[in-house]
Amino acid sequence: MNKQIKWVLSLAIIVSGLASCTNAKKTDNKTIPKRPNILYIMADDHTGQAWGIYGGILKDYVHTPNISRLADEGCVLENCLVSNSICTPSRATILTGQYSHRNGVKTLSGSLFPKQNNIAKVLTASGYQTSIIGKWHLKKEPTGFDYYCVLPGQGRYWDPILKTKENWGDGHEGGIPYEGFSTDVIADMTIDWIEHRDQSKPFMAMCHFKATHEPYDYPKRFSHLYRNEEIPVPDSFWDRGAEETGRSFKGQSIDNLKKRYLFATEHPDEKADYMFYPELPFSVDGLTHEEARMKTYQKFVKDFMRCGAAIDDNIGKLLKYLDESGLAENTIVIYTADQGYFLGEHGWFDKRMIYKESIHMPFVIRYPKEIPAGTRNTDIIENVDFSALFADYAKAKYPSEMQGHSFRSNLRGKTPKDWREYGYYRYWEHQTNRPGHFGIRGERFKLAFFYGHGFKDNEYEEGANTGKYWDFFDLEKDPNELHNAYDDPEYQEIIKEMKEEILRQRIALGDTDAENPEILDIIARHWDD
Repeated sequence: MNKQIKWVLSLAIIVSGLASCTNAKKTDNKTIPKRPNILYIMADDHTGQAWGIYGGILKDYVHTPNISRLADEGCVLENCLVSNSICTPSRATILTGQYSHRNGVKTLSGSLFPKQNNIAKVLTASGYQTSIIGKWHLKKEPTGFDYYCVLPGQGRYWDPILKTKENWGDGHEGGIPYEGFSTDVIADMTIDWIEHRDQSKPFMAMCHFKATHEPYDYPKRFSHLYRNEEIPVPDSFWDRGAEETGRSFKGQSIDNLKKRYLFATEHPDEKADYMFYPELPFSVDGLTHEEARMKTYQKFVKDFMRCGAAIDDNIGKLLKYLDESGLAENTIVIYTADQGYFLGEHGWFDKRMIYKESIHMPFVIRYPKEIPAGTRNTDIIENVDFSALFADYAKAKYPSEMQGHSFRSNLRGKTPKDWREYGYYRYWEHQTNRPGHFGIRGERFKLAFFYGHGFKDNEYEEGANTGKYWDFFDLEKDPNELHNAYDDPEYQEIIKEMKEEILRQRIALGDTDAENPEILDIIARHWDD
């Protein structure tokens, strides 16, 4: 364990009045609280295509034995959805139990202000000891946690700087570096905090990895993976664009990732944090466009899976600690990602869009006392619901301003009769190739309205909508979302019903654009297009 980690954690324990517990022995049966502990592990962008447990073309390549172990011992969510597929808003929704329009964190530049309520405050007030270690990405100082040690912004993969209450500074100020690879450092710090917690209380520990965010770096122990192997491409890898599929936007081409690789190779002293890619230089000299795209994909997906292997390795470390400390039986373990990610589908990378690879949050949960092992749940769960689940397990009163619904009974195979049939989604940022939009996704059908407009208080790019406003997909007949069936005669009745459902949800959730008359004007003019 890094000496800096030991020192900072010991200091935090003393400051918070927990010194009497610093030399506590490992938990035995007498000290296990009646209410369960919660270990919430979250990665950044670690999409389900790279987990193995969801199948797909990478299932025989990914190195994820510990994710598979959690799936075997717990429940996998098949239809867990993010409500705004971008890092900062997703994290704010998880913590506040509110959609982006309610908590105010709509884009990457958004901030979670200290005065805002969050689930850590709720659990702390109910007698839990709480911590968050790793990626925060919400700008302002964390509140509600007994202990925090977080990355500034995206943070860096190697020798990460982490900030605590004792050395906090806004923005990129404050903090100290910790030697090692960030995923290893964050997992070790989480274990150390659990080990030295107040053992008279149940705990909620949030362990947030920077991985697998771009630039998809990894420790040397996984650099041997996939050497001299050819990784298969998704069925939609050679998607020829909106002209053929009828969709309403262009998307973020993997060819742009190629440009980033080349820029980072040619300008090693001008790299932004996200451009410290492993194993440069990269070259496509003499290659055709198709060959260059394939070479980019091979590097991208191999680096991504190696980065994910380091996450899985540390999940294993955390599970081993719970086993050896006697905590496993009474600790809920969750592993998820803040959203999905495109790994070459449609020829894209990144996230943001309502398409399945982007909005699907891979999610596995284990709780031996209550959740049947080896099960899978197909109910539509949203990230706004996580806070309600935590409060339910903690026997804490769920605040009325929070909008989530506990899915505890769903996990036991007892779905409430009034459970939602559609998940609501809204992407608030706007670029011409990835325009602002909102929509709903059900078990079979998906409908989205691309209003294509930015706001002065959000990040946006000047430029009008492409002229197309609606995307509709039959996910049963077209699982890869390659045909916008909005104009197909056979779907007109369901599209009409889904438009009405969108309007109902916008009213019920409070996302009415009352302060955005330009959006209301676009809706009025193009709702029936």
